[in-house]
Amino acid sequence: MSAQPGMRFELLRQDGAARRGRLRFARGNVETPAFMPVGTYGTVKAMTPEQLEEIGVEIVLGNTFHLYLRPGLAVIEAHRGLHRFMHWRRPILTDSGGFQVWSLKDMRSITEEGARFRSPVDGAEVFLSPEESMRIQRVLASDIAMSFDECTPYPASESEARSSMELSMRWALRGYRAYYAGEPPGTLFGIVQGGVHRNLREASLAALEDIGFAGLGIGGLAVGESETERCLVLEGLTPLMPAHKPRYLMGVGRPEDIVEAVRRGVDMFDCVMPTRHARNAHLFTRTGVVNIRNAVHQRETGPVEEGCACYTCRNYSRSYLRHLDKCSEILGSHLNTVHNLHFYQRLMAEIRNAIDAGRFAAYAEEFYRLLGYRPGEPPAGERR
Repeated sequence: MSAQPGMRFELLRQDGAARRGRLRFARGNVETPAFMPVGTYGTVKAMTPEQLEEIGVEIVLGNTFHLYLRPGLAVIEAHRGLHRFMHWRRPILTDSGGFQVWSLKDMRSITEEGARFRSPVDGAEVFLSPEESMRIQRVLASDIAMSFDECTPYPASESEARSSMELSMRWALRGYRAYYAGEPPGTLFGIVQGGVHRNLREASLAALEDIGFAGLGIGGLAVGESETERCLVLEGLTPLMPAHKPRYLMGVGRPEDIVEAVRRGVDMFDCVMPTRHARNAHLFTRTGVVNIRNAVHQRETGPVEEGCACYTCRNYSRSYLRHLDKCSEILGSHLNTVHNLHFYQRLMAEIRNAIDAGRFAAYAEEFYRLLGYRPGEPPAGERR
């Protein structure tokens, strides 16, 4: 069991490498494996906090980089933190901004001191350092803050990945000292980097363990590497990670990617995929992704997925959802988002139940039987 101010992690059950756990916070428990919907600007797009709770969401993700630019710290401080600002009563994890800085590419420069970049909002010059990222996250008062790091690009040679990883480890120490310099509002996680190079991942993990983080993110994946490479990174890394600390695979979110990462011992996930797909009329089902814009749905009076208990499937037809999309009605994006987020929460609940019952391998077999393909095979694509 790992304990620091604001968080306690309990490992309840293992089934092979798959782990069933519980994160305890003052604001409520989070059952793991868990999927965190992304609320970049302090909102999960198209959803109210009450609707998120109704479908079983226990923790959401906010973004330091974007909230720093808009609305700015003065506004968040006036609300005494992000929870009150966005009317969310349960735990929040905030990403540090490192990935967003990396994504700016030609708009930023990175030095030992930190990252200097042009704001994508107004073009103003902004400087973000480990200390500044921690200052912002302390103001946001998230329950889990993330270390400020440089996301290693893909592909990267071993020397390039080493240089990037070692910079992130120096930043991690600076950020840790800054975050815990005073009474912390939550708990700080470190982020393992090193690209697809096993020796660098091991060195990064050792450095973070020396610092003493209460939880560990796995960063620098879902940036262009293959499924095989990602799984090899996890297979080499997770057996070395301390069992008493939560493991968070950052930004990886296809349902099949989640199943494979859980198989290898990961506890936490986030991704924009369910909400972004919803806004683009792509809906997740047990047998694949449904593109509701396809003409075949024009007169289909059944739900998106038979047997789904979400609000959308209980009350609306595929035909109606297609109509809303064709007319660019906001309600369509909302109903699609309700379904996709419900699908992800149901997936995580099924995974937890399977681990509890000692039958995760059988669950994964059934998952792929319904989906129609296995890892490494080309997806069957949109079914209908």
